[in-house]
Amino acid sequence: MDIRLLVLTLVLLFAVRLNARDKTDVLVMTNGDHLTCEVKGLDGGVLYASFDYIDGTASVNWSKVARLESSQLFVVRTEGGEVYTGTLRTPDVAADRPVKIQVLGAGKKDSLDRSQIVQMVATSDRFWQRFNGEINFGVIYSKGNESTQYSLGSQAAYVRERWTAMANFNSSLSSSTGANASTRNSFNFGVRHFLPWNNWFYAGTAAFLQSSEQGIALQSTVGGGIGRYLKNTNHMDIALVFGPAWQNTDYKKSSAAVNNQNLVAAIFYADARLFKFSKTNLDVTAALLPALSDPGRVRFNTDASYYVKIISNLKWTLSFYGNWDNRPPPGFSGSDYGTSSGLSWTFGLK
Repeated sequence: MDIRLLVLTLVLLFAVRLNARDKTDVLVMTNGDHLTCEVKGLDGGVLYASFDYIDGTASVNWSKVARLESSQLFVVRTEGGEVYTGTLRTPDVAADRPVKIQVLGAGKKDSLDRSQIVQMVATSDRFWQRFNGEINFGVIYSKGNESTQYSLGSQAAYVRERWTAMANFNSSLSSSTGANASTRNSFNFGVRHFLPWNNWFYAGTAAFLQSSEQGIALQSTVGGGIGRYLKNTNHMDIALVFGPAWQNTDYKKSSAAVNNQNLVAAIFYADARLFKFSKTNLDVTAALLPALSDPGRVRFNTDASYYVKIISNLKWTLSFYGNWDNRPPPGFSGSDYGTSSGLSWTFGLK
């Protein structure tokens, strides 16, 4: 529990907005509405902004924005994979021409079609204000058999112009009278650095897992490789990574003479996000590890979360996790999977 409390505390620290900036950004919509606000960022076809007269963060349809002016620095990414950093303005164009967004930075002026921009993340000279992320929590209690189930999840991303660091932590517990408690804790950390070729990047990952169901005291996985965004639009993004990996698994004490296993493997990693304007989104990650040092053995894990917006930064979340090993040690389970639901709260970009 101490580890879970520490991770939750750190993520809550990321959520603290130390200095909210003035709401001096300007939005002009295609219907002529003129709005003064603080633009937070763009993701999944939704422009997030806060207003003095609206509680929380408002969601604005990016395709309905005709003009944007902001003196805040943003990291801007396009559908083609190009990355820019600078302030934002909209040049005057003919009415029948596509809306352009200019990114002004380091003495350069880059004009981009609005429809080609898929992500904008506000950046800052302050370290803590560069984080975006989410926290979710769910709990179920039944007096009949004194059963308790809870789930805790958090994720954070640190975005810079050419690279991104991401971390997530998930924990679940299920207990009831007359049965052993089942617990699962996982922590994943990843880094992506964009290459000069559009939508290509190299990535590194480290993952740590505890699972009472599979008798895993600690499973450590380290890997990396080359990746590419197969799809990167305002409606979805899909990325694949391939490379080598090393995995060490410490098993809990049992009658079987198995305490520790090391594997050299290939790793195939995929993540996909699908979004529908401001209302719902689906995030899925999956990793396949065919063992090279133990031919025929394959491990697979996946996490999926479906979000439905309730109000402002608050969402309802339905999550699924799964971990499989087709050749576990004798006496140990080859699978662990489950679902949870609860509330989530986003911070930073949204």
